[in-house]
Amino acid sequence: MKALKHPLSLITLLVLILVACSNSDDSVTVEEEVVNTDYDITSILSKFEGTNLSYSISGNTVTFNTQDLPNHTSPYWPTSNPLYEAYNGTNTNWNQNPGSIGAQNIEFTITLHPAEATNKQATSLGPIGIARNGVVFFNQYAAGNSPLAGEINSFDQWLGHPAMTQYHYHVEPTYLTQEFGEDAFMGLLSDGFPVYGPVENGVTLTSSDLDDYHGHTTATADFPEGIYHYHVTADDPYINGNGYFGTPGNISN
Repeated sequence: MKALKHPLSLITLLVLILVACSNSDDSVTVEEEVVNTDYDITSILSKFEGTNLSYSISGNTVTFNTQDLPNHTSPYWPTSNPLYEAYNGTNTNWNQNPGSIGAQNIEFTITLHPAEATNKQATSLGPIGIARNGVVFFNQYAAGNSPLAGEINSFDQWLGHPAMTQYHYHVEPTYLTQEFGEDAFMGLLSDGFPVYGPVENGVTLTSSDLDDYHGHTTATADFPEGIYHYHVTADDPYINGNGYFGTPGNISN
């Protein structure tokens, strides 16, 4: 009977080794999935175009320089400018603000490898990102961090307007969604994560479909392996929520 103990012990040992190897393989798989969140936005940069916009890459960052001049019509252009067009939008409460479009000198330095920040930072008033046509994005607040509701009535037919002479978008840049599609790439926020239009996979999104920062991680046409990205929506906070998902770069203007 004693001779039977050795085969049973050997079988037990082999089973334990196989289980341990199986658990070890699972750990490796999890680590590989984490590594796959090492995003690189270099491929998207070619979508930025405009005579008043330039960018250059240095190491792991890209620097944009923009005059912040829209490439579309607006009643905020001087009447002598070929792009001047009286308001012809759909807002019956539209009221032109006293500002006008003027050339700026705005610089963004943005990482090419965005990552989720451990400590999220709030967006500030003023530029928080750059659209693919060189116009800057602002957050969901008007001057004094007041609700945007009143300012919305001064948005032109493409849903932008100037603060003094600094033109910007708080909400969907409808010129860009008309030109490129409602599911297309719209630009970048300062943390390097992309901004897309309001449609994804044929569905118009609302803020309730997104996280607290107004984004989520899914595949996009430009990043088929998936990337965290923001969406513009028709409801508050429109472009960005409770701060940047990643770490913002430097903005000077």
